[in-house]
Amino acid sequence: MVDRNITARRIHFTRKNGTFASFDGAQFDVEKFLSRALVGRLAMNGPVVRPFWFVWEEEAFWMITGSWSILDERLLADPSIELVIDTCDLETGETLQVIGHGRGHVVDFDVERGRRILTKYAGSDEDYWDARFQLRPDPSIYGTRMAKLVPDDIWTVDLSFVPAPDARRLATGAADNGTQQ
Repeated sequence: MVDRNITARRIHFTRKNGTFASFDGAQFDVEKFLSRALVGRLAMNGPVVRPFWFVWEEEAFWMITGSWSILDERLLADPSIELVIDTCDLETGETLQVIGHGRGHVVDFDVERGRRILTKYAGSDEDYWDARFQLRPDPSIYGTRMAKLVPDDIWTVDLSFVPAPDARRLATGAADNGTQQ
């Protein structure tokens, strides 16, 4: 029997003196979680919500942007941002969230940081990257830039659960033909 009286704890971290210092007290290893190749969602004025690839460095979320996006315009008009990086693994029950609120701005493209972002999601062998992800020549000559999303507040939430046996089967795509195995 599952204890349904358990409530998720939301742990709040606020930037003080320009830093978060640490994520001590979080329900999970925040730095390790943010190093995973997870897709975040960024909410801005508009309302606009968009997915993004990122690296967490220097206590900021960094993403690639450029002339194909109106992100520059939106952040210039209103730099307020909300973002979430999360998981929901129906097979294991892992459901973790990092939620941030702060400000964003666009900066010049940094090839090495861009390489770290793309390696995280596209793999370490650049020869196999999609043509859109090529870093040679320096993509800044084509208008590629970076958005730096600086959270003032971060919340961590662990909503993990123990999935029922039939939910695990459905999550793996196992067929149900009405017979017992």
